[in-house]
Amino acid sequence: MDLHNLSVEQLQDQLNQIEQSKMDLEKILSERWHEAKSDLAREIRQLIEERGYDVEEITGLVLPKKRRNMKKGNRNYIRYVDPENPENVYIRGVLPRWMKDKMMEQGYDPTQKQDREAFKANYMQAVQD
Repeated sequence: MDLHNLSVEQLQDQLNQIEQSKMDLEKILSERWHEAKSDLAREIRQLIEERGYDVEEITGLVLPKKRRNMKKGNRNYIRYVDPENPENVYIRGVLPRWMKDKMMEQGYDPTQKQDREAFKANYMQAVQD
């Protein structure tokens, strides 16, 4: 297909189709990874039980002690601050009501990840701690 002869609308349609295909592929890939990990865990559990060992006892030997006790709370997340009201801050998780309202006011759909990311990039002020 010669892309140079396509109109702006046709190019945008092509790009939208590619983005949708990419999202579909990423979803399927994620599902397959989860299935593969579950299958592997099932095989390992079965092998441990077949040999007469306790699963918890063996998994305790597999992970180093430091790693088992490591806390995951030391992560630094980007804080997004509303430029109109600095008291409105979003870090991660469920969107607060004020953020959903502002997104809808500006024509973004809060249920769509792509719109949420665009809103954060175009409207919110990112603050790294």
